[in-house]
Amino acid sequence: MRTLCASTLIGEFFVIGFAGLVAMQTSDLSAGTVWAVSGTAMVLSVLLCGVLTRRGGVQLGWLLQLGLIASGMIVPTMYILGVVFAGLWWASVHFGRKVDAAKARFAAAQAEAAPESV
Repeated sequence: MRTLCASTLIGEFFVIGFAGLVAMQTSDLSAGTVWAVSGTAMVLSVLLCGVLTRRGGVQLGWLLQLGLIASGMIVPTMYILGVVFAGLWWASVHFGRKVDAAKARFAAAQAEAAPESV
C-alpha cells in the first residue's frame, strides 16, 4: 500500500504545482493566495509520504484529500483536483492493500520453498 499511496502523493505534488500556475493565469486571485494554498498542499503531500507507514498515516492522507477539496473555496481549481485526488487516494488504499496481501502470500510461498540454511 505504501508504494501506491506514495506514488499518488508525489503525483499530487506535481499536478498541484502545475494547477497553481494555471490558476494564477486564469483567475483574478493573487499569486500569493494561489501559492499559499497550492504550496501548502504540495508540502503536505511530500511530508505525508514519510509517515504513511506509521499509525494513522492513511487517515492523514484522507485529511489531506478533504483539505484539497475544501481549498476549492479559495482556489476553485483545487475543488476539481481535490475530488479527483480523493478518488485516486481511495484506489491507492484499496488496491494497495490487495497488492500487500499478494506480496505477503508470495513471500510466504518463497520462504516455504527455499531450502533451510544451516
